[in-house]
Amino acid sequence: MGSGKNSSTAARKARIEEMRRAERARERRNRVLTIAASAVVVVGLVVGGVVLVRSQDDSGKDQATPSGDAKGSGDSGHFTTGKDGVKTWSGKLSRTHVTTKVSYPMYPPVGGNHNPVWLNCNGDVYTKPVADENAVHALEHGAVWVTYTGKAPKADVDALAAKVKKTPYSLMSPYENQEAPLMLSAWGHQVAVKSAKDPEVDKFFATYVQGRQTPEPGASCTGGVMK
Repeated sequence: MGSGKNSSTAARKARIEEMRRAERARERRNRVLTIAASAVVVVGLVVGGVVLVRSQDDSGKDQATPSGDAKGSGDSGHFTTGKDGVKTWSGKLSRTHVTTKVSYPMYPPVGGNHNPVWLNCNGDVYTKPVADENAVHALEHGAVWVTYTGKAPKADVDALAAKVKKTPYSLMSPYENQEAPLMLSAWGHQVAVKSAKDPEVDKFFATYVQGRQTPEPGASCTGGVMK
């Protein structure tokens, strides 16, 4: 009897010990699974954050950029001159909104990064120099920008001013840092004219005022800045 009882007790202890070992094993597995799941969640959050940041950085060409990153125009390429004398920019013209001065590869500029606010271009004639960055935004809206230096004859300046005043989506301002006394610019295009009577004046206006080159046709030429 004693021997049988002892044997039964030993068997019961063995079963209890086996159950305890199994329970400890389950607890270890659960801890491993919990740690692994937590790691997956953390990695997912990190990757998701990186993707979000990158998507915010890459989304849209016409978004504001921090002022510290806005030194360049974002342009690459060169001018190609046609038989009619019109120069066409061959390459990239960026369209990012920036809040600092931009160093353009051409003067007057015909495109590139620009100020978020456009220069009023509803037949506006400015008698003082204007900011390139606002004027470029006007070009993006499909405006023609007439510029002149102090060497331009007053009669030509007056005649071109009269034309601009009666032409929506056009503007005019003095611009000393240009290669010719009288120049006309549109987005991606530019021409020097000999006088207000040069046939290229009417041709340029007809072609480029809200022309096919316009990145944002129909966008407003009022409600911007006026200087």
